[in-house]
Amino acid sequence: MTEATRNLLEQHFDTAFAAPDGIAKLRELILTLAMQGKLVEQDPNDPPASELLKEIKAEKQRIVKAGKIKKPKPLPSIKPEEVPYELPQGWEWVRLGDICSYIQRGKGPKYVDFSTHRVVSQKCVRWYGLDLEPARYIDPASLEKYEPIRFLRVGDLLWNSTGTGTIGRACLVPQELEGVEVVADSHVTVVRPIEVRPLFLWRWIQSPIVQNAIEGSASGTTNQIELNTSTVINHLMPLPPPSEQHRIVARIDQLMARCDELEKLRKEREEKRLAVHAAAIKQLLDAPNGSAWDFIQQNFGELYTVKENVAELRKAILQLAVMGRLVPQNPNDPSASELLKEIEAEKQRLVKSKQLKIGQKTEDTKFICHDTAIPETWEWVKGLDILFITKLAGFEYTKYVNLQDEGEIPVIRAQNVRQFSIDTTNLKYIDLKTSELLERCALTKPALLVTFIGAGIGDVALFEKNERWHLAPNVAKMEPFVGCESKLNLRYLNYFLLSPLGRREIFKHLKSTAQPSISMGTIRDIDYPLPPLPEQHRIVDRIDHLMALCDTLDQQIDSATEKQTALLNAVMAQV
Repeated sequence: MTEATRNLLEQHFDTAFAAPDGIAKLRELILTLAMQGKLVEQDPNDPPASELLKEIKAEKQRIVKAGKIKKPKPLPSIKPEEVPYELPQGWEWVRLGDICSYIQRGKGPKYVDFSTHRVVSQKCVRWYGLDLEPARYIDPASLEKYEPIRFLRVGDLLWNSTGTGTIGRACLVPQELEGVEVVADSHVTVVRPIEVRPLFLWRWIQSPIVQNAIEGSASGTTNQIELNTSTVINHLMPLPPPSEQHRIVARIDQLMARCDELEKLRKEREEKRLAVHAAAIKQLLDAPNGSAWDFIQQNFGELYTVKENVAELRKAILQLAVMGRLVPQNPNDPSASELLKEIEAEKQRLVKSKQLKIGQKTEDTKFICHDTAIPETWEWVKGLDILFITKLAGFEYTKYVNLQDEGEIPVIRAQNVRQFSIDTTNLKYIDLKTSELLERCALTKPALLVTFIGAGIGDVALFEKNERWHLAPNVAKMEPFVGCESKLNLRYLNYFLLSPLGRREIFKHLKSTAQPSISMGTIRDIDYPLPPLPEQHRIVDRIDHLMALCDTLDQQIDSATEKQTALLNAVMAQV
């Protein structure tokens, strides 16, 4: 390794610590340099790898003659176009089959509940070593049909050979299994080298040079790709002299230990940062004296370099807002109780004139916010008392709705409801006549939309379109009563439903079932902490401002991450 390469590698340790995936890339770089002969100095006194190949050939002939293995078929010579890069003097490109006495998949075993013998599966083969904890047991009687060569030996390389996500992973059979009868199943390839350091072979398999090419060299369907035995036998690897193999492995181990230390240090730093922030946020929520907010502002740059803390800050902002602690109360504001009287009067007028039908509420009504204090001018109110809440019934959908890729009226499905906003990609449509027939479920004015079943259950978005849209199944609407549109700030209600307190409210009736759902009755039973209308507007303005700040923090983190990654890539490119 040249002095310039050594200096660049040292520079990597500092750069890698800062970049998000820097340590992982540093590990890849170490292995790449090692396998290119750039990690340790070559010693001109080392016998070349060509001499080692003669010894391997002689040893293989000896064990063939002794009847321990079958005579292998000669492998094709290595063509120049197969060689991925130039090796140092004294190294050789070889096929794995030429330097091994045995390369073969394990057998499909006859399993039993318990026995004295275990079978190594892909779950057992981990990068950190062989883990026999998930190994199943084999019928000892069936082992009589196994050839002695199939029993694993210390130093064997075990190479996972099937399945996306597991294919390519490898480990060595450790010294602790000396004399223990263990076999591999048919998804693991056993590779038994001759006179080659198993740790060097394992590091080669671990290198990005091999791992990045694994799935490309695998065969089979997309559901079950395989690393065929013939592919393993013909696999190319660089072979250094034995002494250099030893030096390379020792240097890799040394540098990987430094990477381990860096990862531990980074983890401790991140955990400390998260813990300090969590404590400050807890104090911010528990103690109204403002001292925690002062601490957060003084340490803003240090605390908000990770997105986890920004996400927690968003939650704290919303929680403070719906507890009445984000903006000061104004004694001149009319109270929320007066606002509720106005809404109730309008509601009763609509009911009396048969313009509004009261929705059915849950029989299991409950109030769970006894532990949450709100200002005196605020009121707790059920959703059914301030909002018209409904959905498209299943029979209506089946009987009348025919979703089309194009049409007159856009339809909002569960996949279009995102937290706070409507995703207008991949919309479906219905015709105007159908929408007018199902007028109750039409969207003609601002409303809150909530997914009440499925993957996005509990997601709440604000619908603010000026044109006519419509509900699809799985989405409920919550809209102000006619004549009350200006008496509620729907953005405030949306922010509440996104807050930790609001999330608890949405799911307070949820039962653990195969397909969890929220009924209209339980949506109507949601309790809202309602401020006076002017304060609702002030809260929303303040939240909008602080959420914009959080957006900026996230963007700064992304920018810093991109710069750190670009710097790391630039440094790596110099090696």
